[in-house]
Amino acid sequence: MDRADVLSRIREHLASELEVDAGAIREETRFREDLEADSLDLVELTVELEDHYGIRIPDDQAAKILTVGQAADYVYAHVERADD
Repeated sequence: MDRADVLSRIREHLASELEVDAGAIREETRFREDLEADSLDLVELTVELEDHYGIRIPDDQAAKILTVGQAADYVYAHVERADD
C-alpha cells in the first residue's frame, strides 16, 4: 500500500457517498467548500478510513483535515505498513 492507494480509496468513497465524479476530486479539493460535505459525511469518511486501515483519527485531528490530500497524508502517516 502506498499513498496513492489511500488517495484512491478516499476519492472512491467520496464519489460514491456524495455522488460526484471521482476524477474531479483532487488533492487540493476541500471537503466542505468544494464537495459540500456536511458533518455527517465527514464522520462517515472518518469511520470508513479508521475501519479500513485499522487506525484511529481523534476528533481534534479530524477537524484539522480540510482537504482530500490532507486526509491521505494523515492516513498514510499513521497506518502500519508491512514494508516498514
